Amino acid sequence: MPKPKKKTRRFYDYSLLFAIVFLTIFGLVMIYSASSYMAQITYKGNAAYLMTRQGIIAMGGFVLMIIISKMDYRWYAKFSGFAIVLSWALMIAVSLVGKEVNGKKRWLGGDTLRFQPTELVKITVIVAMAALITRIGKDVDRPAGIARAVLITLPLAGIVAANNLSSGIIIAGIGFVMMFVASRRKLPYALCVAFGALLITFAGPIGNVLTGLKILKPYQMNRINVWLDPEAYPTTGGYQVLQGLYAIGSGGLFGKGLGESIQKLGFVPEAQNDMIFSIICEELGLFGAVSVILIFAFMIYRFMLIAGNAPDLFGALIVVGVMGHIAIQVILNIAVVTNTIPNTGITLPFISYGGTSVLFLMVEMGMVLSVSNQIKLEK
Repeated sequence: MPKPKKKTRRFYDYSLLFAIVFLTIFGLVMIYSASSYMAQITYKGNAAYLMTRQGIIAMGGFVLMIIISKMDYRWYAKFSGFAIVLSWALMIAVSLVGKEVNGKKRWLGGDTLRFQPTELVKITVIVAMAALITRIGKDVDRPAGIARAVLITLPLAGIVAANNLSSGIIIAGIGFVMMFVASRRKLPYALCVAFGALLITFAGPIGNVLTGLKILKPYQMNRINVWLDPEAYPTTGGYQVLQGLYAIGSGGLFGKGLGESIQKLGFVPEAQNDMIFSIICEELGLFGAVSVILIFAFMIYRFMLIAGNAPDLFGALIVVGVMGHIAIQVILNIAVVTNTIPNTGITLPFISYGGTSVLFLMVEMGMVLSVSNQIKLEK
């Protein structure tokens, strides 16, 4: 009798899944802690309003993540062209009829239900770049291949940056990381990083020139001035930065205790959003801040492990794209909160308040887990 065929055992990264669940739950706890005072005043005594809202979206996103993780990731490549067209359409719609919140047009929808198309653009760039690099193969180092990658990434990053500079930087960064990993020639990319470091070092003089040429808007130049000398703007642009630094400094080694932040009581604007890391530092201290960073580092390690064992180049590049997105956003958020770079309004993944952000992050995690689920285990 012929022996029955053994069912192929496939890998599923439960360690990454644990990190996702931990960061999401931790984020809900910190959102409640950071927003309870403001929510109680704004939403008729409902201190848990923002946490509840985020929790519902996170649960829906988690279910979507599990569904996506069980799909064959190769299917995504078929829709990369459609995703690019949809992203362009949505970003043009934002520019024309987008809802303005805090003086910025970034949302589509009404007061109750709205979303930021920029989060979809990030996924579009990841899938489209992975499909392109897989298709062109060795041409990734040739001028024609680089030009095709630039034509996918930079125009989308540019239209996003018109209303949301930080997201435009992240989208360009995702494309850069994917090209860097795929390329055999690393020196040009290293020189680009060095050039970026020089731009930050001489941001003030360069900003003045770009403002004179009307490339930078006055509010963007103001952010650079605030970054260089926040104490000169203690009641205007530097207020949020200074209050965030006070929160970080007062936390000490182990913090004041969960829920015991003083700065969240109306001192740090939007404490549950971009500045939530400062509240983590104040309440949980250096120990808590380092622990959060280590969890993100562990997540990056799992991404590297999955990418290194992915069944094909397309799957590996999807994971690299998601890894680049998470790493860039975490680094930039912490750099902004600590005033290492100018304030650009970047959220901390899984932890900051933002329904669109957490929903599309779950979609990205589902894509990574779907790649891991296609890895065959050898006996």
